[in-house]
Amino acid sequence: MAFSGHDTFHCRLFWLKKGIDYLDSGESFRMDSGVDLGVGKNMVNSMRFWLKSFDACDDSMEIKQPYQALFLDGGWDPYLENQGTLYLLHYKLCMTRHSSIYYIIFNNFRKVKPEFTQENLIDYINDLHSGQNEKILAKDFSVFKRMYGQFTNDDIDDGYSGLLTELGLLREVGKNRNSKTLYRIENNDQKSLPEEILLYCILTHPNHTSTISFSSFYSDDFGIGNTFCLNRDILEEKLQAIAQKFPDIIYSSEAGVKELQVKKDIEPNKVLEQYYGV
Repeated sequence: MAFSGHDTFHCRLFWLKKGIDYLDSGESFRMDSGVDLGVGKNMVNSMRFWLKSFDACDDSMEIKQPYQALFLDGGWDPYLENQGTLYLLHYKLCMTRHSSIYYIIFNNFRKVKPEFTQENLIDYINDLHSGQNEKILAKDFSVFKRMYGQFTNDDIDDGYSGLLTELGLLREVGKNRNSKTLYRIENNDQKSLPEEILLYCILTHPNHTSTISFSSFYSDDFGIGNTFCLNRDILEEKLQAIAQKFPDIIYSSEAGVKELQVKKDIEPNKVLEQYYGV
């Protein structure tokens, strides 16, 4: 598990595009890259960390799809004006696990502790893998809060919104009996998740098969229902809508057995092209 590498900087709104453009120009991250990128030395290291955390590039810093199509000039959504892109980035961040805290919180921890403190999360991580440095975990949680949270506190609002703040997946819900801040992970705008983005995530899931049981969207590692904090009724509505939009996909709920059937191979990037109107 990895809980450092970002130098305590959360991913800023245009860092992914800026980093992808920089790599696409033939440059590589160096000690003096901050001059070209307009950021400090530590921010250069952080930018490189976030590119890998979102699975935008490989170990050789080669840009991956769909990031080339999304962020390069003339791309589908280079300035992150589409909320569907934010959902896609959220899924990539959780699935890639280059930064472990996102996968842990959205896929496991939120089911165990719907409302939690920073201390609860640190204890949970140490139960999973003992011996973690609590100061490093606290800093990583601070970055997580700035990435997702909609806060006005001086210690959170540093003038740069987190990349995924607009999704509204993290909020404060008060204090516990020890006056520690309580947080909750939830999706109050579940219907805003586009069906095409959901389908792309299903098709690129590590356990993707031609027949997918409804329960697996919650029980599998990287389960879609957990990652997007979807209640079961909303997810079922989304799957039914997918089946209506894509002729080669069937959603069945016969005899109480609910499953999604993919009758023909579908290229995930083609689904994104349809969503972005390419």
